[in-house]
Amino acid sequence: MVDPGTVVNVIKQARDRRTAPLILELDLTDGLVESAPADPLTALMSIRRNHLRDVLDGLRRARGDARVRALLVKVSGGVGLAMAQELREAVQGLREAGKLTVAWAETFGESGRGTVPYYLATAFERVYLQPSGDVGLTGVALEEPFLAGALEKAGVQPRFGKRHEYKTMANTFMEKTYTPEHEESSRRLVDSLGEQVTAGIAAARGLTEDRVRELTDRGPLLAPEALEAGLVDGLAYRDEVYGEIRKEVGPLDGTEPLLRYVSRYNRAHGLARRLPQPGKQDAIALINGQGPIKLGRSGRGGPLPNQGPAMGSDTVGAALRAAVRDDRIKAIVFRVNSPGGSAVASDTIWREVVLARKAGKPVIVSMGNVAASGGYYVSMAADAIVAQPGTITGSIGVVVGKAVINELLERLGVGLGSVAAGEHARMFSATKDFSESEWERINASLDRIYDDFTAKAAEGRGMSRDRVHELARGRVWTGADAKANGLVDELGGLDLALELARKRAGLSADAPVRSFPHASPLDRLRPPESSEDRTAARARIDAWGSLGGLAARLGLPAAGPLTLPGSWEIR
Repeated sequence: MVDPGTVVNVIKQARDRRTAPLILELDLTDGLVESAPADPLTALMSIRRNHLRDVLDGLRRARGDARVRALLVKVSGGVGLAMAQELREAVQGLREAGKLTVAWAETFGESGRGTVPYYLATAFERVYLQPSGDVGLTGVALEEPFLAGALEKAGVQPRFGKRHEYKTMANTFMEKTYTPEHEESSRRLVDSLGEQVTAGIAAARGLTEDRVRELTDRGPLLAPEALEAGLVDGLAYRDEVYGEIRKEVGPLDGTEPLLRYVSRYNRAHGLARRLPQPGKQDAIALINGQGPIKLGRSGRGGPLPNQGPAMGSDTVGAALRAAVRDDRIKAIVFRVNSPGGSAVASDTIWREVVLARKAGKPVIVSMGNVAASGGYYVSMAADAIVAQPGTITGSIGVVVGKAVINELLERLGVGLGSVAAGEHARMFSATKDFSESEWERINASLDRIYDDFTAKAAEGRGMSRDRVHELARGRVWTGADAKANGLVDELGGLDLALELARKRAGLSADAPVRSFPHASPLDRLRPPESSEDRTAARARIDAWGSLGGLAARLGLPAAGPLTLPGSWEIR
């Protein structure tokens, strides 16, 4: 027999879930991921992670939702500066809508860097800190190793060619300290990022920039010191913060406020928009390009899951082509978060961006924490490029080389024989220095890639080749400096990029966004019909990533480093 009281409670709980005031929560302990990972295994492993778009969409939706009364965020490390700036913008929009926003932290950088987490927290109306915590506001620093001395002692000779003097990756192996150009570039990066953080904290906390710099030079600050300096609004434990906010929000029509994670809130309230709509509905395509750029399909970029995704030219190219063929897609937002990689793969993706624009589909690039070198290459043909002030971008240059280990092998008593057919057959062997004719080939390749890169940048950015060369030469820029120099068009995040795309396409401000490539579970199982089929370039589990060649030489299983040897069937 059913207890009537139980039925009443169930009905009441269901009603409360629909009508109770909401306090949205966001826990940044594990940071944010840009998007759902491309390959199925990593996607499964990160299913509980917060996705940037879910959070941004949820906070945008909450602005106009009368039930949402407050946002409570646990701030910690793990969020890059550009993404922190993106979240700051979203929080500011919520504050302008009249919602209470509260950040709390157990500590801002216990025995570590707390500058960026604290900078993020200052976007909130109130900042609380656990009494035992610190405010690790210590500034911005860049440490770069130089291995030439160690390699010399080990008997390894680095052999690299680059274009040009600011392309500093090779310096790691070839120099013992900064070159003037390397130090100049790194110094400007640190200064620009420091200026952004200082200005943001000063404006948010009602302090002068000189005062923020003074507090930074004193940091890290103990909790009482931070409170006295006006860096935080209160010292409290989690239960005290939550109790205060619950009390302040108060009940609505006798119903106590409910806690709801932002991602869950967004997915629940966005379900209606994801259901099939009658008739034809125009939309924006969102394509994610994450991680090192490589030929082939997207997948994980390294031997372990936390080494991040890789951007495959096949997968991204197929996504762009699918968006072009879809009559309902009127514009494309290409989200790029990549330090670069293969020049050929970058050029392949660049071509698909060009073709999308020729087909009449505007392309807007939204840069994440890093979109440099190849990450800039794939972006530069877009109609517009949007970056955060703290985005790392530029690095228009090229480097090629290898390490020669003959002397090391001799010291170890390792002999190596070789036979070859062809003058350059061992050109990239680690046991042979480059010959004069091989250097000629390398320099020809470096010149061609650099000339191609700068020519396409000049065309895409509407600049002269000479002006692009001034800004290029391998130099890395912050988004703020890139905007000042014309390498990007707007400062902002994904929301701004989507807004620009809708305007370019003549769509309403609430036109839907569809992720590409999209493959259903059934699509993942069926074989592709052709290279044009959307399943042909689906992401793969690229288990070994960049260690694939080494794994093969060592005779390790092709499936990847997490494969157990032998049979493990338990009977």
